[in-house]
Amino acid sequence: MADKRMTEEQVVAELRSGMTIGVGGWGSRRKPMSLVRAIVRSDLTDLTVVSYGGPDVGLLCAAGKVNKLVYGFVSLDSIPLEPHFQAARKAGAVEAVEWDEGMVQWGLYAAAARLPFLPTRAGLGSDVMRVNPGLKTVQDPYGGEQLLAVPALHLDAALVHLNVADARGNAAFHGPDLYFDDLFCQAAEKAYLSCERIVPAGELGELTRTRIARWMVHGVVEAPHGAHFTSCVPDYDRDEAFQREYVTAAKDPAAWAAFRARFLDGDEASYQAAVKAWREERDAA
Repeated sequence: MADKRMTEEQVVAELRSGMTIGVGGWGSRRKPMSLVRAIVRSDLTDLTVVSYGGPDVGLLCAAGKVNKLVYGFVSLDSIPLEPHFQAARKAGAVEAVEWDEGMVQWGLYAAAARLPFLPTRAGLGSDVMRVNPGLKTVQDPYGGEQLLAVPALHLDAALVHLNVADARGNAAFHGPDLYFDDLFCQAAEKAYLSCERIVPAGELGELTRTRIARWMVHGVVEAPHGAHFTSCVPDYDRDEAFQREYVTAAKDPAAWAAFRARFLDGDEASYQAAVKAWREERDAA
């Protein structure tokens, strides 16, 4: 079986400007942040991003990487509004496609099933049709009901983060939810998986939690604390103090420039070292 281990930089080298990239996780929970940070450091631009968004969307917007954004929400969970997304949305800096959360799931499912669309009731009776005038309805050929036709969300690449994986791409989540990461992988031409630990296949844990299979995955990155500052339970919770630091810095251009220089301009090892040093400074104060 193929050994699919890669680095963050090798993953980004396989991406291209203009791609449609799906980012797994949910809000500020189990996001593939080391891969997102690698994109921030790259020269990629003009991306279409599909996400149940959190700081992944915020960082990519702040770095000017996003042209179009398809999302069910963008939030930091314990902090309701993602500041960089909010700024980009207000400025009209990205094309925003605002869908119901269930519609995003259904669009990924349609792409995974290689269907052009799937019918749903989600979004009907709301402003989804008004703010997305390109959406169409379809009539149930059996009962005549009008349903919303959700177009497939075909992805060029998907990025997800799981607790453990083997070198071939099988992966397991140990927290409370998979967050549709399997659909992101199946909807993509190529899926890239980061994880806390690469382990032998026999150590992945319960079969019911091994929901990412090797046939879905093109590359595997071992990235301890790679979801920081989002959560990756039970390995670690969301870093609430650092998240507040991120939000505070986002409010002022000079503060954001200093934040980026300290935490984001170097490689992933530099990021993790800078976070450790910041935490030690905070604890000593």
